[in-house]
Order: sequence, then C-alpha cells, then structure tokens
Amino acid sequence: MPSRLVIIWQFRHFWLALAGMDLRVRYRRSVLGLGWSLLHPLVMTIVFCVAFASWLGNGDWRSAAPFYLAGLAVWEFVKHSAVQGSLTFLRNEPYIRQSPIPLAVYTLRTSLGTAVHFLIALALAVVAAGALNTADHLTPLYAIWSVLPAVVMLIVFSWAVTALCAITNVFFHDTQHLAEVAFGICFFLTPIIYPKERLTERGLGFVADVNPVVAFLDVIRDPLLTGVPPTAAVFAKAFGVTFVALTAAVAAFAAFERRLVFHL
Repeated sequence: MPSRLVIIWQFRHFWLALAGMDLRVRYRRSVLGLGWSLLHPLVMTIVFCVAFASWLGNGDWRSAAPFYLAGLAVWEFVKHSAVQGSLTFLRNEPYIRQSPIPLAVYTLRTSLGTAVHFLIALALAVVAAGALNTADHLTPLYAIWSVLPAVVMLIVFSWAVTALCAITNVFFHDTQHLAEVAFGICFFLTPIIYPKERLTERGLGFVADVNPVVAFLDVIRDPLLTGVPPTAAVFAKAFGVTFVALTAAVAAFAAFERRLVFHL
C-alpha cells in the first residue's frame, strides 16, 4: 500500500493536468466559467427559500438560505462523486490500455474536479452564513477549525465513493443510471430542505442514522450555521463513515485492479 501511494504521488502532475483539462474543456467559451458552479446552488436555494423556508420553523429566508446552500454543497459533492465517478474508467480507457499506472490515478482526476466545485459552493455557503446572520456576522468563523478536518474527511469519503462506483460500473454498466435514481430518491430522505428533527418526529430517525451524508451535514453545515463545534460523538461518526468507505475502496482495488482492464 505505501508503495502504491508513492507511485500515485509520482504521477501527481499527470492527474492534476487531467483534472485541470476537464475544467477547461467543461467551461470553454462559457460566459460564467466556474461561476456556473455557483449559479446552480443559488437558484436552487432561492426556490427552496420560497417553497420550503417555513419547514425550518421561523420561515426566515436569512437563516434558511445558508442552511440550504451548505446542505446542497455537501449533497451535490457526494452525488456527483458517484454519478460521474461511475464513468471514470470508461472515460480513461485509452490511457489505461497504454500505461500500467495505478488505476487510482484516474479516480483522482474525477475527484479533483468535483472537489473544486464543492469548495466553491461551500465558500458561498460560508459567506452567506456570515452575511445573513444579523446577530453576529462572524458566526461561521467560530467553528471553522472543526469544519476544515471535516471537509478533508468528506473529500476522502467522496474519493472512495468515486472509486467504488468506478469499479462497479466496469462489471455492471448500469451503475451510473442506478446511482442517479438512488440519489433522486434519497434526496428527499436526507435533511437538506428540512431539519433532521422532522424525520425523528415521524418515526424515521433511523433513516438519518444510516445515511452517511447526514454525518457530514452534522460536522460541516451545523457548525457553520451555529458557530458551535460538533461533539466528539458526531465527529467520530463522520470519521467512522470515512474509514469504512476508504477501507472498502482500497479493498476493491486490491481485489479487482488487475482484472479491470480485461472488462473495459
């Protein structure tokens, strides 16, 4: 394992160049460029504030907007890691057939692209949380020290999701479509447009307990909105989710990496 990490690091210029190329190609001749990664969460937040702000209790759009922005940033990151990650090895098939470098290199290409959009969306949520908090504009900064390691854990978790979906899709080519359907359903079962307490009130608290995305909402969104760092138990849950996903991804590479090229 350490030797594989060394090899992957040696090829860092390659996967960084691929990730940069993806961003340039995606926004080539675009008027807004990377600004499109801000437009989507902004538009969705406006819609949610108009339609669902009352679900948060006080119905105040000033508190609802950062809630939705941060929730969408986390959700879209995990979703795109799975959906786009499913096509990773198929998109990189020409490179895979020409060079025997570790396949994890190509998953990093996908992960870096989705991570850039996530960080931009999260920065927007932080700015909104500070600007719209009339009581204390510095609220998001009080717990930023606890949010930063949580963001790192989420990036690692999302890379693991990308890797697992990429490997699965090689053997089962409907993985991307199933992921899109699954995330479409799970969106409404995840406390993004409503507080987690709504699930508990309806006897569905277990849905939040088994949802890995909720663990990251608890350690990223909640501290940014309240300025209160997460408890050790909440942080440990997010760490556990990350560790399980990372272990599964590493195990999947160990089991299938040598055979994947024959199934592309």
